[in-house]
Amino acid sequence: MALRVAMAQLDMVVGDLEGNVGRILGSLRCAEAAGAQLCVFPELAITGYPPEDLLLKAGFVADTEAALGEVAGTTRGCAAVVGFVQQLPEATRGMVGESSTGAETRTDTWAHRRPHLANAAAVCVGGRVAGVYRKRLLPNYSVFDEQRWFTPGDDPPVLYRIGGVLVGVSICEDVWADCGPVAGLGAAGAQVVVNLNASPYSLGRRAERLAVLGDRVREAGTSIVYVNLVGGQDELVFDGASLVVAADGTLVAAGAQFEEDFVVVDVPVPERSAPSARVVEVSGPAPAQGSPGSPGVPTSPGRPALPEALDPVAEVYAALVLGTRDYLGKNGFDGAVVGLSGGIDSSLVAAVATDAIGAAHVHGVAMPSRYSSEGSVRDARALAERLGVDFRVVPIDRAHRCMDAELETALDAPPVGLTDENLQSRLRGVILMGISNATGWIVLTTGNKSEMATGYSTLYGDSAGGFAVIKDVPKTVVYELCRYRNARAVAQGGVEPIPWSVLEKPPSAELRPGQRDDQSLPPYDLLDPVLEAYVERDCTASDLVADGFDPDLVERVVRLVDGAEYKRRQMPPGVRITNKAFGRDRRMPITNAYRPRARLAVDG
Repeated sequence: MALRVAMAQLDMVVGDLEGNVGRILGSLRCAEAAGAQLCVFPELAITGYPPEDLLLKAGFVADTEAALGEVAGTTRGCAAVVGFVQQLPEATRGMVGESSTGAETRTDTWAHRRPHLANAAAVCVGGRVAGVYRKRLLPNYSVFDEQRWFTPGDDPPVLYRIGGVLVGVSICEDVWADCGPVAGLGAAGAQVVVNLNASPYSLGRRAERLAVLGDRVREAGTSIVYVNLVGGQDELVFDGASLVVAADGTLVAAGAQFEEDFVVVDVPVPERSAPSARVVEVSGPAPAQGSPGSPGVPTSPGRPALPEALDPVAEVYAALVLGTRDYLGKNGFDGAVVGLSGGIDSSLVAAVATDAIGAAHVHGVAMPSRYSSEGSVRDARALAERLGVDFRVVPIDRAHRCMDAELETALDAPPVGLTDENLQSRLRGVILMGISNATGWIVLTTGNKSEMATGYSTLYGDSAGGFAVIKDVPKTVVYELCRYRNARAVAQGGVEPIPWSVLEKPPSAELRPGQRDDQSLPPYDLLDPVLEAYVERDCTASDLVADGFDPDLVERVVRLVDGAEYKRRQMPPGVRITNKAFGRDRRMPITNAYRPRARLAVDG
């Protein structure tokens, strides 16, 4: 016995209720054509994820429920499970209180002002909402703040009989908990559990999800249909990679990574004992309608071919491209400008931007100073030619000399050292932002995570811009991504876009004669492991030394990272690819006097 399920892995836009409804209805038509008995959509598909403080607007919530009504009203025999925001009936409870004198009073505490909402999934069929599930486990860690907006569900399990199969509904975090809501649905007699997701990408996330789903099917005794959102939303990238795992642990079907997909699969249904939960009868079509090969119908009904999983470097590159494409597209930018220094970071950003929005929409600008080498301009030009992007040269030397003179008047001495170096970077920022103002193109900054962590950047200079494509990519990974992009071009019969001279030369900001990054920072192969431990794993300096890192290196890196927090607060958003990115993920106080206490050995 099997249940034919359509997984609609869609790229939703936060707040675009009309557009999101259109995407849902289009997928539902495909599901019906494929003879699916059930079509499953991502978490909060109607609003997009995360809607954040849009949820504080009562009108937005009302419009969301009206949009759900539109979706439900169009359903026929194929049931749809759709994520939405539900206004709970206790919405005004606690808003108004009474003082000891009997006078009405109001409180401004957040607990009283928070809207009473649920992160919910509606089971829609035959023009109506047959039932609603409310997410029970609300994540409040990492990039998630769901307890800020939502109230957890606490209703007893309910099962839906769809095509003769008992189906349970769950949402995202519910599937991650041992002995949690999915186990409860299994104990209640569910044969298939659907799980609606908006699970953001980080390196290795697909394998982690597979492991968790394996644990859940063993625990619950059910097949699980895991449908994930895809697309970029500000810093977050949702990678899709939806999954169907049978009750015996077999991977039955999977969605593509980093792109929309529509997968129709006959989900194996295990035999279960009689249900102990309330069962809602939902009609459904007979299975396997439609002809193989037609839109939305699998060429091999049952188990469609599994897409090959991307390797780790390809994953990261795809995440950068998708995050950049969606940030620019969803925010209305039709072009991007990149300062091309001839270095590896700007080369990677230009390549990603070209793959994201097309060469015709990417504009490279070289801004040489008196300290720039001929090779740097040559490499920038070669990169632009190989990518096919617009390229122009705007020298900054004349502006630099003028500003030197003005600063000399202000300082009563010529600007030297860091003052003069940062001045050059800020002049480049002025040029790029001026081009942006005149054209509407967004400035893509080119700083990587290693630089951002250590403060190796100039405020209002190379950090100026609208989107930081590689802000969460360590320098060592930048090299891996460039080699990957070159190898992919060759495999496709093309020319390597990034000149090998860029990959081979020592990194340098070229702000003074003979400058190299390793004069200001430890070598990147030593620096990045310390940063990963200190920033992403929250190790203290003492932990790092105990783990075998050189004490002088640790002291130097920790001092750089802690001293640069004020800079990072002023950086533009960028794509998140690690487990802990700067921005909404890592929230350190700027004013921070904490220093770890020395660990004392105590004789027992």
